[in-house]
Amino acid sequence: MNAVIAWFFTVLMVLGTVVYLLEGLLVDTVLAAATAAVALVPPLVYRSWKRTVPWFLLFVATIPVGAGAYGPTFLGDVVDGVGIATLALLAIVALQSTTALRMTPNVAVGFVVVTTLAFTGFWALGSAASARFLGTTFLETNDELMTVFTAALLASLVAGGVFRWYFRRKLRATLDAEGIEGVAA
Repeated sequence: MNAVIAWFFTVLMVLGTVVYLLEGLLVDTVLAAATAAVALVPPLVYRSWKRTVPWFLLFVATIPVGAGAYGPTFLGDVVDGVGIATLALLAIVALQSTTALRMTPNVAVGFVVVTTLAFTGFWALGSAASARFLGTTFLETNDELMTVFTAALLASLVAGGVFRWYFRRKLRATLDAEGIEGVAA
């Protein structure tokens, strides 16, 4: 069931990529394409349509793309940050399911926070260059830019905390199912 739902959201992300590209919305295009690409890694590596990332992560990643939340509001910036944080978590899940890489929940949360802030920094640099050379709009004050970074930090911490809780719960269930006791989850 996870695979069917995950494929539904993956197809939505591919369609979103095409629509946003045709509309000239480059930030939306990149986020949708990156999410779809990460979602396709496990099925391609294992050559099985049943090997997918968890559907709920794809669902959360589609929220900012599907809602077109790229507006100049603090809430829109938080929603964008959650989408980017979820993309970072999708990357962790894809790496852990297709390679020998393993991360503890705390390291995964730290990775999510750093990745979300790094993406926000690249977005700011790209937006500033686009405004200068292509005549697009950009934030008018440093305070507005800091609000974007604050929203991204808040979103990454909230998303990281929620997913840390999920990872710990999942690890405990796995340890209980295997009958392993005395291991700190």
